[in-house]
Amino acid sequence: MRHCWGGASSVLRLLLALQCGVVVVVLQCSANALGSDVSALIAFKRAIIEDPRSALADWSDADGNACDWHGVICSSPQGSVISLKLSNSSLKGFIAPELGQLSFLQELYLDRNMLFGTIPKQLGSLRNLRVLDLGVNRLTGPIPPELAGLSSVSVINFHSNGLTGNIPSELGKLQNLVQLRLDRNRLKGSIPGSNGSGFSPTANSGSTAHNGLCPSPRLNVGDFSYNFLVGKIPPCLKYLPRSSFQGNCLQDEYSVRQRAFQICISGSPAGQRGGVKGFKHPTSDHKHERSPQPTWLLVLEISTGILLLVFVITGAITASRSCKLKPSIRISSWNRSKSWSDEITVLIDSDMLKSLPKLSRQELEVACEDFSNIIGSSPETVVYKGTMKDGPEVSVISLCAFEGHWTSQHELFYQNKVIDLARLNHENIAKFLGYCRESDPFSRMLVFEYASNGTLFEHLHYGEGAQLSWLRRMKIAIGIAQGLRYLHTELQPPFAISELNSNSVYVTEDFTPKLVDFECWKMMFTKQKHEKAPGRINNKSSFPGHLDSSEDKQADIQGNTFAFGVILLEIISGRLPYCKDKGYLIDWAIKYLQQPEEIGKLVDPELTNVRTEDLDVICSVVSRCIDPDPSKRPSMQIITGVLENGIDLSAAAILKESSLAWAELALAL
Repeated sequence: MRHCWGGASSVLRLLLALQCGVVVVVLQCSANALGSDVSALIAFKRAIIEDPRSALADWSDADGNACDWHGVICSSPQGSVISLKLSNSSLKGFIAPELGQLSFLQELYLDRNMLFGTIPKQLGSLRNLRVLDLGVNRLTGPIPPELAGLSSVSVINFHSNGLTGNIPSELGKLQNLVQLRLDRNRLKGSIPGSNGSGFSPTANSGSTAHNGLCPSPRLNVGDFSYNFLVGKIPPCLKYLPRSSFQGNCLQDEYSVRQRAFQICISGSPAGQRGGVKGFKHPTSDHKHERSPQPTWLLVLEISTGILLLVFVITGAITASRSCKLKPSIRISSWNRSKSWSDEITVLIDSDMLKSLPKLSRQELEVACEDFSNIIGSSPETVVYKGTMKDGPEVSVISLCAFEGHWTSQHELFYQNKVIDLARLNHENIAKFLGYCRESDPFSRMLVFEYASNGTLFEHLHYGEGAQLSWLRRMKIAIGIAQGLRYLHTELQPPFAISELNSNSVYVTEDFTPKLVDFECWKMMFTKQKHEKAPGRINNKSSFPGHLDSSEDKQADIQGNTFAFGVILLEIISGRLPYCKDKGYLIDWAIKYLQQPEEIGKLVDPELTNVRTEDLDVICSVVSRCIDPDPSKRPSMQIITGVLENGIDLSAAAILKESSLAWAELALAL
C-alpha cells in the first residue's frame, strides 16, 4: 500500500513539475512576444516626423510595456498587441515595415493622418489581421501583392490616397474579405476578375482557385471609384452599385459618370506616356439596329426644331439688350472636357475694379524699358522694375498666363486679389499703386511701390553684415511685427501673406521693412490642394477665387506666426532657414532656446553691441511662435506688444549702451 502511495506521489510531483515548466515557458514566450512588439512600435514612432497632438508622447521603451501606451490594446495587461488605433491623430511620416512583426495584431487603424511613402509589403505577414485601415493619407506607390498573405482580413480601406499601379489580382485569395475600398486614388489598368457571370456575394464559390477578385465569396462592399481604371467591369462584380465604379475610364455599359477622354489621357500616369492603355475615345462601336421612322414623324421633328431655334434666337436678342444697362464679362473655361469644374461659368461684374487705379500696358512698357529690367521671376510671375513718368519707382508683377488658358475662375481670382490688395494701407506693407488688365496683347499685371534696398534675405545672407547692425535688425523685426498685426487684427476680414519669409520682406533706404505678397499667384494656376506648411497658406477651394472658410483663414494666420518666428531666428543668427549641410534652422536653434543660459550662441558672431535684454525678448517670442500646436501660438497683437514693450529703440536707450552709437543712430533712424 505504501509502495503504491509512494509511486502515486512521484507521478503527482512529476505532473506538477511539468505544469510549472509549461507555465514558465508560456510566460517566457509571452514576454518575448511583448518585447518584439515594443521594438516594432518604437520603430513606427521613429518613422513619424511630426506628432502635433502628442499621440505618441507616452510611447517609451523604458518600462518595456506597450500595453499602457496611447492607441495600443493588448490581449491582456502583459499580453501581445492585438490592436493599434491611431485614427485622426495628425501623424506625419512613414509606415515602418517593422509593423509586420506584430504577429498577433488584429486591427490596424492609421486612417486620417498625413502618412506618406509606400505601403510596406511586410504588412502581408500579419496572418491574424482582420482590419487594415490606411484611408485618407498621402500614401503613394503600388498596392503590394504580398497583402494576399492577410488570410484573416475582412476589411481593407485604402481610399483617398495617391496609390498608383494596377490592382493586384492576388487580392482574390482573401477568402474572408468583406469590404475593399480603393476609391480616390490613381490606380490604373483593369479591375482583375473573371469572365464568368452569375456571381453574387452569397453564392458558393466552390473553389478557391485564384482568379482576380471574383473568388472572394464574402465581398459585400467594394469601391473602385475615382481612379483611372480602364476596360470592362468584371461580370462577377456587377452586383455592386454602379457608383462603385464611377469616375474612372471604363468602357462598359454598366458604368456611369466616367471621366472625360481628355482627363483620362492627361490625368493617368499611363496617359503621360502616350495614353491610357485599354481606353478608347467614345465612338459609335455599339451599334443598334433601329427601325426607320415614319415620314410624318420626321417632318414634325424638323418643324419643332425650327420653332425652338426661333424662340432661342429671339430670347437671346432680348436678353442681350436688357443686359446692356450693366455689362459683365462671361469667360468660359478653355478646357472642353466634361469635368464639372470645367463646365462652371462665372459671371464677373466688369465694374468690380472700376474704382481702382488702372494703368495701360503701354505706359508700363515704357516705365520698365520695354520690359527688359527684370528683377525677379518664378513659374507664375515675372517682376520688373520701372520708373513712371511722374517720378516714382515701381515694381510690376506680370502673370505668366496665356489667353487660351485663362478661365473664368482665374479672372475671378485675379480681380478678387486686386481688390484685396488695394485695401491694404500701412507703413510696413508695400503700397498697391494699380493694375493692368488688357486683352490685346493679353496682360494681367499689378503695380506696387518699389523698395530700393532689396530684400531682407539678401541683406542677411548675401550682403555686408556690417550694414545690418543689431539696432537695425531690431527695427526691422518690430516693423515686420507691426505689419502683420495690421494684416491679422486690424483688417476685416484678416489678410494672410501666402508665403511669408525673408524674401517677402523688402527694405527701403532707411531699412524700413515692407511686406509683399508676390507668391499668392501660385495657387491661381492649380486646382489641386496644397500641403500645409508653416508660413505658406493653403487654398482648399476647388477652384481659384473661392473664398476661404474661417478655419482656413485662421490656419493661414497661424502659419504666418510660425514663419515670423523663423524670420526672427534669421535676423539674430544670420543663418539660412534651411541648408543642405546644416539642416533646418529651427532644429539647430531649439536646443539653445530650451536653455536660457545658452541663447547667446544663437547670435551672429559678427554682430556687436548686442543687448542681452533684447535677445531675451526675441527668444521668448520665437519659442511661442514656433509652438508645434498652432492653437497655442499667440496673436500678432500680443507678439507685437511684447516686442514694442521689451525692446527700447529710443535715442536715450541707444546712446546709453554705446558712446559710438551716434553715427549708428543717425543712419538707422
